[in-house]
Amino acid sequence: MSGIQRKAVVTREQRRNPDYFPGYATAIPLGIQHVLAMFVSNLTPPIIVAGAAGFGFGSADPAPLIYMIQMSMFFAGLATLMQTVGAGPVGARLPLVQGTSFAYIPIMIPIVAGRGTAAMAELFTAALVGGLVHAGLSRFVGRIRFALPPLVTGLVVLMIGLSLVRIGVQYSAGGVPAIGTPAFGAAQSWLLAGVVVFATLALKFFARGFWSTASVLLGLLAGYAVAFAMGRISFAPVADAHWTMLPTLLPFGVAISASAVIGFILTGFVSSIESIGDVEAICEGTAGRRASDAELQGAVAADGVGTALAAAFGAMPNTTFSQNVGLIAITGMMSRHVVTLGAVFLVVCGLVPKIGALVTTIPIEVLGGGVIVMFGMVASAALSMLATVEWNQRNMLVFGVSLSLALGLQLEPEALAHLPQTARVLLASGVLPAAFLALVLNLVLPATTAEDVEEPSVLSATV
Repeated sequence: MSGIQRKAVVTREQRRNPDYFPGYATAIPLGIQHVLAMFVSNLTPPIIVAGAAGFGFGSADPAPLIYMIQMSMFFAGLATLMQTVGAGPVGARLPLVQGTSFAYIPIMIPIVAGRGTAAMAELFTAALVGGLVHAGLSRFVGRIRFALPPLVTGLVVLMIGLSLVRIGVQYSAGGVPAIGTPAFGAAQSWLLAGVVVFATLALKFFARGFWSTASVLLGLLAGYAVAFAMGRISFAPVADAHWTMLPTLLPFGVAISASAVIGFILTGFVSSIESIGDVEAICEGTAGRRASDAELQGAVAADGVGTALAAAFGAMPNTTFSQNVGLIAITGMMSRHVVTLGAVFLVVCGLVPKIGALVTTIPIEVLGGGVIVMFGMVASAALSMLATVEWNQRNMLVFGVSLSLALGLQLEPEALAHLPQTARVLLASGVLPAAFLALVLNLVLPATTAEDVEEPSVLSATV
């Protein structure tokens, strides 16, 4: 018995070792827990983009949306395997979970807005090019680390969150198709969204273990149950869906748009900032060391290759998922093999279209409640990053000017009416101008203002 007990003990060094395998009995539930923590967030971007294009929930033909949902699972699993297993210079070989990126949504929505599936060729072609450039950028990661302090990365993540919060309210009120009709903002819609929000908060704060970790997913299930009781659920798409589905190369065709390509390239740089932060958080918070340049380069390379590969088969861009970084901090288990098992589970789910069809039966208001929580947490995570910043006058000005102009242009895009279409799309995204301004201002402005330098002498004269 004592020998068995000694075998069951996992040392601190083993927990911190990415190459340690804790055994299937521990690794499988931990791997599935990682999938549960990211599952809803991974499926949200394709649903939002399809809705903006006009073939989302409630459309006559849900097949393109089901395909995108399936491929989001499949290529998230594949990109995660790139990170955990690695292939040459691609992959950090760390427990990084990949998933569809929120960072690209502010760029993707203007590209596809109201244009149906025809716009997807431009989107995925741009994502393919952007992913390849993103992968090439990884070779320079070690040289640009100095230019990405929490002041810059925190503002970028904050703008991602602020750019998306409107979507949660629109979905909760009945979705974009209901705007302008009596159905938009109906009490029934807010009831469903409210059930999701309150159930998620209750589980997160008053439950433990699985129930707390999967609170968003379980909150959606609670809203789904209420919607079913109200007669809002139809399983016809599930019955019509096939049991298996394989990826299709270039399912939407190829089309080049200059604004879309530039937008994806620039947003790829923003995404790499997010990934660098996630790698450093894992290494410093769990392994107790700084991330190596090789790990950072491998992580960003996997982001780019994963995005390009996904785009070639009609799936959304990929990036590291910060919520799973937090999950690693909670469990204290640094094993990349745990995440590898979760990735295999995602790949299998991606090959079963009935899962995607089941997702499409979720009422838009139920999804809206989950989106409110998720996008609010993105903004909250940014505030946590910004808490480490020294808020002197210089940093407040860098942050304030960048936020004010970027958010203002996003809220009032007509102010850019006299610019070329490409410039309008990029500047109205919110995220890109915020990242560019913060990066440049932080590099060129002196560490202190003239007033800061003179302040000690003024104080002494007053005394």
